[in-house]
Amino acid sequence: MSVKLIKMKKVLILLVCISAFLSCKKDIKSQQSEDTISNDDSEKTAKQNDGLTLLKGEFVYYDGAAVLQTHAEIYGILITDKLEALNNQAQQYKTEPTDMVQVEIRGKITNQKDEKILWENKVEVVEILSIKASPKDENKVIKLGNQ
Repeated sequence: MSVKLIKMKKVLILLVCISAFLSCKKDIKSQQSEDTISNDDSEKTAKQNDGLTLLKGEFVYYDGAAVLQTHAEIYGILITDKLEALNNQAQQYKTEPTDMVQVEIRGKITNQKDEKILWENKVEVVEILSIKASPKDENKVIKLGNQ
């Protein structure tokens, strides 16, 4: 009988320890989530509150169509004065009109239908942050003919 009683005491102590451990762990998680919720709005800068998105990727503007390819998405770029300014700045880094250029911009992303831009995701360039040439090995252009 005493062996069964000892085993039952061990199981009971083990259950009490496990339940105490789990309840403490839940308290820490809820406390951390409250901290992140309360700090979320107060630490944002003015640029983060303006509704614009930072996009980095390869940009090309050719024959009236502009595209930005990021690591995850492809965006059709809405034709605006800022796009023209971006294209003018990018010209110095291109050797061919179809060359892509590395850009960093801030813009408004939209999924609204457009009769000219058929990409699902579209972006309107609002701010140009940086422009640089793409590495030579990434700018692979296939040329047809004897040019």
